[in-house]
Amino acid sequence: MEKREETARTYYRSIDDGEYDRLGEILASGFVHDRPDRTLSGAAEFVRFMREERPMTDTTHAVDTLYTAHERDEVAARGRLLRGETDLFGFVDVFGFEGTEVTRLRTYTR
Repeated sequence: MEKREETARTYYRSIDDGEYDRLGEILASGFVHDRPDRTLSGAAEFVRFMREERPMTDTTHAVDTLYTAHERDEVAARGRLLRGETDLFGFVDVFGFEGTEVTRLRTYTR
């Protein structure tokens, strides 16, 4: 598996397992997350939000498919947010990279 695809999978595992130090290690300091309800700027701000403020913490991410766009330094993940066995919603996350660090993430939900 390509390094960037593994980094995307590490992103979800880190959040689901509450391993916020590991999450911070894969993000560039200037990381930006654009999501439907807000934009979070900076890796430290994002990790703090995930640790302390995200509205649902009893969830897991089921990644169904990863797509890699080598010419754009992007990986897209299509999946579902689950609470137990219940699908809460589908998502597509588009990860932007510089080297192996995640510099940006845009989330689309349905």
